Amino acid sequence: MSDKLAVRAEAERLFAFFKAGGAEPVDADLLQPAGTLLDLYGEDIRARAYVTQDPDAGEMMLRPDFTVPVVQTHMREGGEPARYTYMGEVFRKQQSGSDRAREYLQVGYEVFDRENPETADAEVFALFAEALSPLGLRAATGDIGVLKAAVGCLSTTERRKAALMRHIWRPRRFRALLDRFTGRVATDPLRLATLAMVAQDGAEAVLERAGPRIGQRSAGDVLRRLNALAEDAAAPAIGRAEAEVLDTILSLRETLPNARNQLRDIAVDLPGLTPALERMERRMEALAQAGVDVAGLPFEASFGRTTMEYYDGFVFGFLAEARPDLPPVATGGRYDALTRVLGRGAEIPAVGGVIRPGLVQILREGLA
Repeated sequence: MSDKLAVRAEAERLFAFFKAGGAEPVDADLLQPAGTLLDLYGEDIRARAYVTQDPDAGEMMLRPDFTVPVVQTHMREGGEPARYTYMGEVFRKQQSGSDRAREYLQVGYEVFDRENPETADAEVFALFAEALSPLGLRAATGDIGVLKAAVGCLSTTERRKAALMRHIWRPRRFRALLDRFTGRVATDPLRLATLAMVAQDGAEAVLERAGPRIGQRSAGDVLRRLNALAEDAAAPAIGRAEAEVLDTILSLRETLPNARNQLRDIAVDLPGLTPALERMERRMEALAQAGVDVAGLPFEASFGRTTMEYYDGFVFGFLAEARPDLPPVATGGRYDALTRVLGRGAEIPAVGGVIRPGLVQILREGLA
């Protein structure tokens, strides 16, 4: 059997496994409207997706994943609760010289259920663990909701908190913003000089002295940006104690029960964490009821921050420790906010994940 046929057979096996779990098969077009994805993720997605132009439909992208079209289908047509599974190719650009695949199969499973989100989290994780159990993979879990709650607790401006929230999935940008907001790094001298002029003379005067406008931004856009920067520069720095607490949370790597206990200690001084921790505890109970060994389950507070940018709650992955050269075999998590965006006012709690059959087949061959 050729490699492609073996991978296809593995995909069919996983697809059948999820269908047997009660999921309804769904499909999605290979070409997706680019506008929806650009609205969700901004221009950053262009670096990762194949974009083309259609004379009638406008800008289109080769399907970078299934979650967005599956959510759109459910929000238009689905009942509640609903479970879906899918199988097909996705397409991702890679850096020059990379040996990572640009086209590969995904098999996924998604649950839309507002009655008990934590039970749905446990259902999806346990199902993936069962499907991948022969491979001896290391499970990893995290919770973007805890990070968002911690940012929401900071004693700073709403504008700063919104900026940090927006970049939770971009760790380097998040760190740069946090260092600037806490005063850990010196502000660029030119920026300081510009902001001093804005404070003294006003943004309109500074813009008028700057000369002819170059680029696509309107004068109004530039004025708003200057005023926002001046407002931010005048805001007090985030306190050292709060910054250290956030650093502690970001670096937390423990078993799930130990992580819960440490976060409970932190919540004594940061009570805004409590609702997120209560969700974590309900999820732990549901995982245990689903047969998962919660006591030994790893938890990494920063897990998923570089690869799962629409997930906003529980996140998980399954990794081959013996093959650190491989990306995660499976990833998943909760994406309630995505349903609000795509539902245009309607929403439903949702959780799901994907498996890469090509990686499963590589690992099976290694075990043979």
